[in-house]
Amino acid sequence: MKLFNQGLPGGSTVSYAGLIEKIEILRSTLRWASKLERPEIEKLLRQSSALRDEVLQLSHKERFVQAASAEAPPVELSTGQRRKALLERSFVFEGTFGDNPKLLESLEIAEKAAPTDLPVLIDGESGTGKELMAKVIHANGSRADKPYISVNCGAIPDNLLESELFGHKRGAFTGASNDRKGKFESAHKGTIFLDEIGELPLAGQVKLLRVLQSHEIQRVGSDEIISVDARIVAATNKNLRKLIEEGSFREDLFYRLSVIHVTLPPLRERKDEIPLLFAYFGDEAAEALKRAPIRMTPRLRDFMLNYAYPGNIRELRNIIYRISCLAGDMADVEHLPDDIRPKAPVSIAPEHSAAASVKVDVSRLSSLSDAKRAASDEAERAFLERGLTEVGGTVAELARRCDMNRSHLQMLLKKHGIHSKDFRKQSQAHSGKGA
Repeated sequence: MKLFNQGLPGGSTVSYAGLIEKIEILRSTLRWASKLERPEIEKLLRQSSALRDEVLQLSHKERFVQAASAEAPPVELSTGQRRKALLERSFVFEGTFGDNPKLLESLEIAEKAAPTDLPVLIDGESGTGKELMAKVIHANGSRADKPYISVNCGAIPDNLLESELFGHKRGAFTGASNDRKGKFESAHKGTIFLDEIGELPLAGQVKLLRVLQSHEIQRVGSDEIISVDARIVAATNKNLRKLIEEGSFREDLFYRLSVIHVTLPPLRERKDEIPLLFAYFGDEAAEALKRAPIRMTPRLRDFMLNYAYPGNIRELRNIIYRISCLAGDMADVEHLPDDIRPKAPVSIAPEHSAAASVKVDVSRLSSLSDAKRAASDEAERAFLERGLTEVGGTVAELARRCDMNRSHLQMLLKKHGIHSKDFRKQSQAHSGKGA
């Protein structure tokens, strides 16, 4: 019995995604075929897997040509419209924020992948929210009401890996006093999230590959075959293709895991999310610390809006929790960790000109035009802050003094993240001290 035509990938008019879906349905059907002998089932499964691997290795160019010839070009939507469309389709965001195009693309891929049982590989820098994306996929799929089990592959000692993933029988090794279910059994009918998959040793990769192929496990110390139905989502902050070249990651496992591949951009490429994350983590920290949400001085807010966040969202969250704990009602740059605290913050005094107060970090600038633009922005912000200090935070009075339209002034204040109420409170505090 011939399962497939070897020329199918090149000559079929079926779309790439449609072909993968058909293969997965066929493989699932074969596993539970009751009228075939096991050797014949195994043979057919090997053939279907060979076809699947062949399709997966099609070049990106071939996939693009197939997709372009099979589908009409999509209508261009703005980022706001794309996010609104997800909301209208009752998409569960699980705390993901922002209208960044790269993030929206990842969410749209997650939306399409969620209802299927296809494996998903999520990559991105540490702290970009890979586990959050795994929860998004779980929450939007048909397994949302079933278990979600998270495993950090880099935190399991090599000698305990098999027991942790697949369980063990009583007496299988010293200390195994009871039968124990592994993570895969616990995730049966649900989702198992394999974080830091690049840290998995080669011996563990072989065992994981077998589970992906057969959907069966054996507990350590047992001959019993246990069928498991767990949707696999894996994540890594490493370049798995480079690890494959180095011989520390199996190429066949990579293709099994990356049927759907999602890449999360770093926070420095998603600056639009930062103010939203301030509010979200500020409220979260306030609830945890049982206090009012922290407020920031203009210079702290300006610093945090422009900081590079090498630790991404995780670092931002930790900073918000830190300043929420250490500051009173108002947090300033002195509440930041020492290693990121600006060494020479901008000092604004009424007796100095705005230009004299400007401090620009030239190490981050790549051209003269960038330097001019940065200096101009700094001077504009310094002028606005000094003006608000002089008028006690009254925007109308500052607009009158500057002969400026009030709405335009409000727009400039918003651009620099300046809040007039902060200056009103400072003015009231000084008045109180003077009294």
